Amino acid sequence: MKKIILSGVLCISSFVTLSQTIADVRNMGIGQTVTIKGVVTNGSELGSIRYVQDATAALPIYGTGLNSLLRGDSVTATGPLLDFNGLLEISPVSNFVDHGPSLGGLPDPLPVPLSVINESIEAQLVRVDNVTFVQTGNFASGNSTVQITDGTTTFAVRINGTTNIDGSVIPTGPVSIVGLAGQFNANYQLVPRDLNDIFTYVAPSREINVKMGGTTVLNNGTYVIGNTSSTNVSIENSGSLNLTVSSTGLSGTNAADFSGSFSGIVGPTSSQSFTLNFAPSGTGTRTATLSINNDDSDENPYVITLSAVGTDNLATEPTTNPTNLTFPLLKAYTLGGQYNAGVNAEKYIVLWKTGSAVTGVPTDGTTYKRGDVIGDAKVAYIGSGMSFTPRHVIANQNYHFSVYAFNGPDGFENYKTTSPAIGNATSQGQQIGNYYNVINSSSPNFLTDLSSLINPHNFVSYFNYKTTMMNQFEVRDTTDGQSYVVCVYSGERKVFNDPFDWTPIGYSREHTYSHSWMPTFPADGPPEKPEYTDQHNLYPTNLQNANTPRSNLPLDIITGNTVFSFLNCAVGYNSSNQLCFTPRPEQRGNAARSIFYMATCYNGQSGNNWQIPSNQNQDILKQWHYSDLPDNYEIARHEYVYTLQNNRNPYIDSTDFVCHVNFSNMTYNACEAGLQEKLEANFSVFPVPSNNRVYAQVNGLNITSYRVTDAQGRMILEKNDQNLPVLELVSDQFKSGVYILSVGTIHGSVQSSFIIE
Repeated sequence: MKKIILSGVLCISSFVTLSQTIADVRNMGIGQTVTIKGVVTNGSELGSIRYVQDATAALPIYGTGLNSLLRGDSVTATGPLLDFNGLLEISPVSNFVDHGPSLGGLPDPLPVPLSVINESIEAQLVRVDNVTFVQTGNFASGNSTVQITDGTTTFAVRINGTTNIDGSVIPTGPVSIVGLAGQFNANYQLVPRDLNDIFTYVAPSREINVKMGGTTVLNNGTYVIGNTSSTNVSIENSGSLNLTVSSTGLSGTNAADFSGSFSGIVGPTSSQSFTLNFAPSGTGTRTATLSINNDDSDENPYVITLSAVGTDNLATEPTTNPTNLTFPLLKAYTLGGQYNAGVNAEKYIVLWKTGSAVTGVPTDGTTYKRGDVIGDAKVAYIGSGMSFTPRHVIANQNYHFSVYAFNGPDGFENYKTTSPAIGNATSQGQQIGNYYNVINSSSPNFLTDLSSLINPHNFVSYFNYKTTMMNQFEVRDTTDGQSYVVCVYSGERKVFNDPFDWTPIGYSREHTYSHSWMPTFPADGPPEKPEYTDQHNLYPTNLQNANTPRSNLPLDIITGNTVFSFLNCAVGYNSSNQLCFTPRPEQRGNAARSIFYMATCYNGQSGNNWQIPSNQNQDILKQWHYSDLPDNYEIARHEYVYTLQNNRNPYIDSTDFVCHVNFSNMTYNACEAGLQEKLEANFSVFPVPSNNRVYAQVNGLNITSYRVTDAQGRMILEKNDQNLPVLELVSDQFKSGVYILSVGTIHGSVQSSFIIE
C-alpha cells in the first residue's frame, strides 16, 4: 500500500512487549510497542509495507527499511501499533530480523466469501472465487479502487499504482482474486499484489462452505450457540461435481450436550441442511467440536468449534483475576498498563477513572464496550490481551485502574468480581529538560536564537495529521464503543463510529495562524512547506460551523454586533468595528501561543517576515495568553507534538517569553527591568497556614487566571478568564497538606506555596 508518511520517524514512546502470536498482538492497545514473527506475504509491489502472517492472524508492518523482505521470508519485527486509516499495523518498524525464506513457504490463501472479509481476518492472504468486476475497460493508471460482486455482495478492490495491474485490461466474466484483506477508513478491501493474483475462475470439483444460523463459518472457526436450543446447519457445495459428506461428528468436553448429524450427497451449486440441537446438562461454559467429513480436497474435515452456555445462561467464571498491574509507559500524553493473566480467564475488562480508586464493578451477562460507564468509572479496554493503552491521557493526572477477568461470548459473560488487579499512575507534566539552556531572554539576540532553536524540525505531512494527532491523541472514548472529537473553537463534541475520518463527520484541520497570513502562501504545495504542515498550529474544528466562519479573520473579542455564532464561538465586530472571530475561552490562550510560535519559528526563513498581520491585535493575544495559561490538555498535546517534530513551543514552556517580543514587527522587547522580580515581590498569599480561607493578590494588578496543584503536581483547581483584584479560596475544598498556587496577570505569571492545616 502506497502511503504519504512522515519525513523522518514517527516517534511514539511506548513499552515493548515480548514476542507473542499475531492474534495476541492484535488485541493490544494502539501505541504499544510489540514484537511479532511470521511469514511475509507480499514484496515491494505494494511499496514499503509488508503483510506478515502466522498460524493465528496477520498484521502489516511499515517502514522505509523493509525493501529487502521478499514474499515467503520469515521475519521478526518490532515497533508501535498504529491505526492507519482503519488498518491496524506496526509503524514505523524500529527493528527487524530477516530470517530468510520460510521453511513452510507462503501460506495458502484462505478461501473466503466476500461477506466474511472483516476485522477478524484483516491483513490475511485470502482468495475469493466466482466474482466479477463491476467496472469495464482498463484499470486506471496509478492508485484506484474498483468493485467486484458475487451477485449478492459488492466489495472494493484496491489497485496500487506500484503494481503491474494499473492500466491493464479489466477482466470480464467470473474471476478468482488472491489478495491481502485490507481496510481504508470504514471500508474493508481486497489488495491484489500483481496480475497473477487475478485469474479466470474455474469451478472446483468440490468446494464446501458451511453456514450456521445463516452465517458463513470458516473452517477452523468458532460459532457461538449461546443458549439457542436448535441451529440450522447448511452445507453448501459451489463445485462442479457432487460433494459427499460421509459423516458429521461431535467431540470435546461437552459433546453430549449437542446432537444432530448429516451424511449424504450435496449436488453442484446446491446445499443440504440439518439441525444441530443443544440441551445443556450443567451450568457454565459448554463447548464441543463439530467435524464434517467430506471429499473436498483441501477442507476435509471441516471443523467448527461450538461455544455455548449451560442452564445458568452464563459462561464459567474465571478462577482468579489478573495480578501485578504495572505501568511501564508513563508520558504526559499517554500511559500503558500490563498485568499477569488470570487463571482460566479468556478476556479482561479494564476500568479507569481520575483522582480516586475505582469502585464500579461489571455485571454478569452484560456486554460492555470501550467508553461505557460502569459505576464511577469508564471502560478503557476489553479484550484477551494483557496490556492496554487508554485513549486521551492528559498531563498531571492521577489515573486509577481495576482489571477484571471474564469468560463467555456477548450476553453470557461471567465476570470475576472479587479481588481485581488494581493500581494507579500519574501522567507526566512538562518535560523541558535543558532544551532552553542556550536561550537568554535578556539578550538582544533572543528572538533569532529562539527561531534557530525551534526551526528546522522534523517534517510531518499535513495528510498524516489524522494518523498522528487525531488517532493517537485527540480522539476520545464515549459510550457504546463510539468515539468523539472536540472542536477546539466551539467546544462541540462530535460523536462518530470508528475509524475517524474528516469528511463523514464534517471536520477539518484548522490553521490557527491562518494559511493566507503566511508570506509563503500558498504553502500547501506540492511539495508541502513545513509551515503549512506544522502540528503545533493545526487543530480539529467543525468545517462548516467553525473553520469556514473563522476563515482568515483576526482573533478578538466581539463587542459590537454578532453576525454568526455556533456554540461557544462567534463572528462579529470588535471595538474597532472590525470583523473578527472569537473562539471559546478554553482555546484562546492556546490559539495565541500557536500564533506566537509560528511567527517566531519561521521568521526570517528565506528572507520572509513572519510578523502577525496588521489587523490582528497582539495585545488581545497577549491578554489571552496570560489569562488562559497552558492547561493539562495543552501540556499533553505539546509533549506529543514534541515527539513528532522534535521541537517545542517556547511560549507554552515559558509564559514570560511573550513579554520580550513585539509580534507586530518581530523585534526584541527588553521588557520592564526586573518585571518578574517585581511580580514576585508584589505577590502575597495569606494566611499561611490556613484552616479557613486563603487569599492571594498581586499589588497593582488583577489576577487573570489561577491554578492550584498539590505537592505531586496533580491539578486540584483551575480557572481562566478571571479579573480579580483579590483571589479568595475556600480551604475546605482541600485536604490538609502543601499546595502550589500559580496566578496569571497581564504581565506574566507567578507562583507560591500555601499550607492547609
